[in-house]
Amino acid sequence: MTIQYKSASFNLTSTNATTVLSITTSAIAIVKTVQAVHDSASNVDTHLILKKSGESDVKIGYAELNKATTNMVVNTLNLEAGDAIKMQAGSANEITGAVSYALIDRSQQNG
Repeated sequence: MTIQYKSASFNLTSTNATTVLSITTSAIAIVKTVQAVHDSASNVDTHLILKKSGESDVKIGYAELNKATTNMVVNTLNLEAGDAIKMQAGSANEITGAVSYALIDRSQQNG
């Protein structure tokens, strides 16, 4: 088992829910932050969505951003094998950011 500290950036170019991080079936992850940034003067509703493997999407975070930066994860978020997190914004091309996480690779694990 190995632990890798990683980050992934995102740009929400549409108002559709966009996958910003997905975990393979041979790993799990501990998400430390989902930093979302909006730098213009209009309000943008922003949602953080959890996609559990084989289940429906569930909204787990919300922020109304207006010239602001926020962490959409309050403490940490644990992702199991096959899970994903998505973001959705009320306006296209307004929200950018990064996900910081520890990826725990279980592909070399015995048993």
